[in-house]
Formats: sequence, C-alpha cells, structure tokens
Amino acid sequence: MSAETHFKFSNRVLLVPMVSVLLIWTIFWLELKFQSNWNDFGIYPRSWTGLRGILFGPFLHGSVEHLYNNTIPLAVLMATLLYFYRSISFKVLFWGMILAGSITWLIGRPSYHIGASGVIYLLASFIFFKGIFTKHYRLVAVSLIVSFIYGSMLWYIFPIKEEISWEGHLGGFVIGLFMAVFLQAKVPIIPKYAWEKEDYNEEDDEFLKHFDADGNFIEKANSGEDEKGIQVNYHFKKDKDSSADTEN
Repeated sequence: MSAETHFKFSNRVLLVPMVSVLLIWTIFWLELKFQSNWNDFGIYPRSWTGLRGILFGPFLHGSVEHLYNNTIPLAVLMATLLYFYRSISFKVLFWGMILAGSITWLIGRPSYHIGASGVIYLLASFIFFKGIFTKHYRLVAVSLIVSFIYGSMLWYIFPIKEEISWEGHLGGFVIGLFMAVFLQAKVPIIPKYAWEKEDYNEEDDEFLKHFDADGNFIEKANSGEDEKGIQVNYHFKKDKDSSADTEN
C-alpha cells in the first residue's frame, strides 16, 4: 500500500471525534437541565455495580472545567488515530476503553472514577509508541508531535493530586503501550531507491561509471565501445574594427 492510499482523508476522521465531543457535552447538559448527578454510573473499584462504569464512566464529567480540559485532547487524538491508523482505530477505541477501565476497576481507590481522561491517555500512549515501533518516518513524526504537545501529561499517571484519577490515567497509558506492541497495523510501504535494493549492482549504474574507485570524476567513461569525438565550433563576433569573423 502506497503512502497516498494509506494516508487518505475520510469523513469519519472528523465525524467520529465530533460525535464523541457532542455526546459528552450533551450528557453533561442533561445533568444540569434535570439537576441530577450521574456519577454513580462511573467506575467504582471492586464492586459489581461499578463495572458498568467501564462503559459509561468516560462519558461523565464532574464540572465544566473537567469537561473542557478533556474535549480538545480527545478530539485531536481521536482524529489522529482515525487518520493514521484507520484499519485498527475502532479496535483501539473499544477494547482500549474496556481494558483501561478494567485496570481502574482493579486498582482504583474506593471512589467513583469518571471522565474521558483514561481514553485520552490510551490514545496518546498508543499513537506515540506505535509510531516509534513502525519506524515509518511520517508516523515517527506524529509520535514526536504528540510527545511534544501532550508529554507533560505523563506526570499525572502518578498520584500527584488526590482529586485526579491517576489510576485511570495509568490504566490508559499501560493499555496504549500494550496495544501498540501487540496490535498489528497496516503501514504504507516506503519506496526504495535503486541503491537500496538487494539486487543492486554498482557496476551497472550508469551514473557511477563516471567516477573512479576514489570518487574522482572520469572525463570519459569506459563504456567498452569506441567513442566518436565531438567537434564543437565556437563563433566569436569581432569588434567593428575587425574585418571578418573567426571560426574555430
């Protein structure tokens, strides 16, 4: 698959992130409209009812600030995943959310864990490590951009602030790395130049025939055939005082 075919824009690159952002904002608006609190649908570790939070928890947020902080990274990273890894994007999103939520359910503190930050850490981790592992220059560049923009998030996989679910962050980060290692993704074939191919022979290269073993330019390449001399005529126009043109 060529790079032009692989890195091809599709409507879902914009549609899926937009629907996801609209959904989490709509749910938060409904909570405000009906003056209700749906946090009990979040992940409550090591309880049977808390298991439902693995599916519902990422769509719930505790405040406008919490929601706003998750909106832009979620949209950007989701669009990046869909554009560069579209063949496995939905596997990463669905199974990544399930596995990251399960880790939070196993190791989390006895409190309701809500928010899309676990999914954000999943996406950032997967995109970074997958690009490095593929060694494709475009995907490596994407990895470096992600690390530059969101690299500071790494600190929040540790218990720095009590009110932040570092367990969800850690779960997303670990599962993102795990999926980057074991989940196969289609990568465009990098075109090779003639000298990069296994059957390349320097002696058959027409360009290299013009240079010797030391890299010095050869005035006349040895092609094995008698070369005819080429005569070049130069015409010079004399000043008005000259009576005739000279031809060499």
